Amino acid sequence: METRIVNIHDAKTHLSELLAQALAGDEVIIAKANKPLIRLVPLDPPKKKRVFGLHKGGVLYISDDFDEPLPDEFWLGDGPV
Repeated sequence: METRIVNIHDAKTHLSELLAQALAGDEVIIAKANKPLIRLVPLDPPKKKRVFGLHKGGVLYISDDFDEPLPDEFWLGDGPV
């Protein structure tokens, strides 16, 4: 990964090139008066939407005592984990 620091004027002139470099994994920093201001980084890809009912009828097991309160041993650390 290569780091490239450019001033605002050069960034305006070469924006497409800088974007391509950032997408390729290079670090691109835009500076003003030799002070870094902005780092160009690609966004994470959007998460896939969850499909309601995708696993309908699939195997699902919930213990019969799922809603029961936990025993005191659990909270006090006296019993098995």
